[in-house]
Amino acid sequence: MVLIGALAAHVSVNAFNEWWDFRSGLDGMTRRTPFSGGSGSLPARPELAPAALVIALLGLLACISIGLGFVASRGMALLPIGLAGVLLVVGYTCFVTRSPWFCLIAPGLAFGPLMVLGTELVLAGRMSMAGLLASLPGFFLVNGLLLLNQFPDVEPDRVVGRRSLPVAFGLRASARMFVALLALAVLSVVAAVFGGGLPSACLASLLSFGLAFRFVPMVLADCDSPERLQPAMALNVALTLAVPLLFGLGFLLTPY
Repeated sequence: MVLIGALAAHVSVNAFNEWWDFRSGLDGMTRRTPFSGGSGSLPARPELAPAALVIALLGLLACISIGLGFVASRGMALLPIGLAGVLLVVGYTCFVTRSPWFCLIAPGLAFGPLMVLGTELVLAGRMSMAGLLASLPGFFLVNGLLLLNQFPDVEPDRVVGRRSLPVAFGLRASARMFVALLALAVLSVVAAVFGGGLPSACLASLLSFGLAFRFVPMVLADCDSPERLQPAMALNVALTLAVPLLFGLGFLLTPY
């Protein structure tokens, strides 16, 4: 049920984003890539816009229903986490994207501390420092993923009033921030193992960061070229998926 609730939240926030971007006209201005600019579904089929909104609302309803069930069975301590998650889902596109720093950290906050600590609270009945440290690699990586994927959309985002970090501070500064997030992700893996008592097998996730040596120079050199940046964006997606996969396997393969 935790997994279903998390997937429902993800479906909802993406469907809301599709609907808002279509309504604002952003979809008509972006140069779509495999990693940015939306799916293109609603510009191609405008009559599906009401269905997208219904999907968003149904996903949100499913997430809230599961969350309230957990609050009833596990206690009120879960309510602030659930409420924060719901506010991020509903407000991400129309409110969060208006603030550069909030826009930067909101995706990682949802996929990192809120999901990990919420899951720990549901399954173990408590939140721990180890759980917080375990959530940080996802926090930094997902923030970096969304940040890099915003690079091709700077001008359209500016037109519709979005103020992502690239819009507010420029691509060069944002590229340096992206590299800093990767470095913090590495440090957070080490901190989780040596500071949080997590299994040493989780350090295997550091192998994934070998990909960064291939794409970080691309990001720093080609941050203002959406075409040349696409290989880096693809490798960054692979890194963002590989690190938590290997990190999780470190738990599964460690005997209790």
